Parts: sequence; C-alpha cells; structure tokens
Amino acid sequence: MLEENKVNRVAIIGYNRIPFARQNTNYSNAGNADMMTAALSGLIDRYNLGGKLLGEVAGGAVIKHSWEINLMRECVLKTSLDPKTPACDIQQACDTSIEAAIYIANKIALGQIEVGIAGGVDSTSNVPLVLGEKLRKVLLSVRRSKTFGEKVKQILKLRPKDFVPVAPMNKESQTGLSMGEHTEYTAKHYDIPRQEQDAFALESHVKMGKAYEEGFFSDMLSPYLGLQRDNNLRPDSNLEKLSKLKPAFSKENGSLTAGNSSALTDGASCLLLASEKWAKENNHPILAYITFAEVAAIEFTQNKHNLLLAPIYASSRMLDKAGLKLQDFDFYEIHEAFSAQVLATLKIWESDELSSQFGLGKGLGVIDRSKLNVKGSSLAAGHPFAATGTRVIAGMAKLLHEKGSGKGFISVCAAGGHGITMILEK
Repeated sequence: MLEENKVNRVAIIGYNRIPFARQNTNYSNAGNADMMTAALSGLIDRYNLGGKLLGEVAGGAVIKHSWEINLMRECVLKTSLDPKTPACDIQQACDTSIEAAIYIANKIALGQIEVGIAGGVDSTSNVPLVLGEKLRKVLLSVRRSKTFGEKVKQILKLRPKDFVPVAPMNKESQTGLSMGEHTEYTAKHYDIPRQEQDAFALESHVKMGKAYEEGFFSDMLSPYLGLQRDNNLRPDSNLEKLSKLKPAFSKENGSLTAGNSSALTDGASCLLLASEKWAKENNHPILAYITFAEVAAIEFTQNKHNLLLAPIYASSRMLDKAGLKLQDFDFYEIHEAFSAQVLATLKIWESDELSSQFGLGKGLGVIDRSKLNVKGSSLAAGHPFAATGTRVIAGMAKLLHEKGSGKGFISVCAAGGHGITMILEK
C-alpha cells in the first residue's frame, strides 16, 4: 500500500469551525447537518477548495437522529466540493473528530489519499426523542398483526403515559452514571479541592477572552446564526461568582458545578490535512505535522473514578514510541471536560505512587503550567462532543505555526473510558 515503502508526512494546512453555542441558544433550531455544512463551507471558502476532488472527508456526531446514517457524505454534497469526494462517519464519543483526524492522517501517510478533511459536530439542543419501549413493542406488534381485531387488541394495551417520549441520557450504560457523576468520584479519589477547580476554570475563560481580544481566532471561525464568537465564554467571571454556584452532580459534598464543568454545547469544527506534496503544489503553508497518536481505554465500572483517565495510558505509550519526555513540549492542550479531570491527570503524571496504580513504572513528571491550554479550552469555549478534537488540533497547529518551531502535546478524554493523545511538530 506504500509507494517505495515510504511513509508520507502528514501536514495540517487548514482549519475552520463555527462559534460554539450553549445548549438551547443560537443554534437551537440547527441540526448536525446544518452546522457541519457551515463549518465545511467556511473551510472550503478559506482555502479555495471549491470544485476540488478530495481524497476523503471523515467525521461524525455523538448524538444522531436515525436518519443521519450517512451524515458526513450528506454534508459534503451540500458544499461546493466535487460531489465525487467520498465521506464516512466515525464515532468515539468526545474523541470523535480527533479519531477522524487519525483516520485521514493514516490514509495520507500510507499514500492512499493526498488530502482530506476531518471534523465533528454535535447538537445538544436538537436531540432525538425516542419512543418508550412499551409503545415501540406495541407498534411492532400492530404491524405484525394479520387482522383488524388483532391490531385493536394490541393498541388497547397502551396507556397515556406510554406516549411520553424518552430523551437521550448523558449516562454510561455500564454504570448508569453521567460523566459528571463519574468525575465527582475522580475529584474525591484524588482529593481535588473545589477551590482549585474553580481557579482552573476561571483561568480558561480569562485566557480565551484575551485570545479573542488579540485576534487569535480571527482566521479560525466562520460566523454562524448571529454568533461571532463562542457564547459560553465568560472572561469577566471571578472566583467569588464561581464559588457561589451549587454542586451540579452530587448534592452531598459535591465539588463539580456548572462553572468548573464544560457546558452542554452545539457546534462543529473541521481540519484540512494533506501530504507535503499536495500542500506545496496547491500553495498552502504547512502549519504543523501530526507525528504520533495513541488511543487507549480504561476500566471504569469497578473503578468509577477512572472514566476520563484513559489518556494516562495513551500518553505513556505514545511518549515511549516517540522517544520523548513529557517535558519536551512547547505547548500542552488537555481537553477540559471538567477542571477536576484535568487536575487529576496532572496529579497522576506528577506522582510515581499514583502512576504505579495504573501499572506504570513511574510518573511522567511535572509540566510547565504556563504552557498548558494557553488560549483557553473547553471550559470556556464549550464542548460539542464530536467537535472538540479538531478544535483542539487546530489551536495547537496555529500556536506552533506562529512560534515557527516546536512540539505540541494533545490529550482528549472521552465517555466509555476512552482517551487519545497526539503529538504535533513544526
């Protein structure tokens, strides 16, 4: 599958997203296809891709309607890309778009394609409503019934309460707990105080607010449905306001709040990846290269505090393969699902004792916190599940491009006990 057994370098050459919106605000009537098409169209316009035949487009959504079985292909057909451009759907919870980036990157590395787009989208406002299980079974029985009398007999089994729809739940099927409830276990297990969580959340908002003022995001977003920037952003917040918020997931000694947890969000993002050859032939500057990536999973049903800690495994394995130390990076991006989850990850890295509980020989060590999430992250921007990965990669690629050199470390946790880490280099 390789030409001359040579692995092609994978270049990041473009990015785009729409501003992220809190649930039930600006995008309450926009669906996944609407938002993903808007993000793709912005990317296509910015990098003059109209009419071009690309190798493939990959991405997906975590929350999908039953008719969205071919979401990314349908979105491609709504853009100005050559309609012969293939597309596929990928889903791995919050890791979805970073997993899509790995998928496209691997095809480029193997020489199967020269250029592709990875992305993700999610709406937590426009969610599918499911029939109750009793209503579903009765309707199927009616469909199978041979006579009118049999149909009526089945219908008479229904009661008014059976017609109440069931909304999708943000819970782990293995435990019945939400990500927030699992992270309450994490915060208690690793002794992450409420004050530290609030301080970390405030820092994210302040950093992102400053980045907007400096114009860092000016070439990274396409305005959409009245939004010019993420409407979850609160750069004027303060510790006093955050300290007054009530626990969101555990009323008894809970430390996670709406302020130190990422909000339910709507949005879409995408990334343009290519071989060096294609980038040069089409006059696109190379922002950074994807050089290593690692996907991991962790047991969390018995150890409920583990749900969002799979990047502990991924980071250790990836650094071993890359021959690098955790301290060898110019920038770090850890997806901020919750302040407590980021702070727990850092604490485990710093501790030989805690790292040994994961079967690791020793901790990865301390990082320079001034290099972490330097433009703010998910606590400020919001977290449309499948869209976060490519947003994170885009920000890291721009940081490295502006610096002109260096390495970036990315870590994204996800539901289902998943986690992905990635290295970008300039």
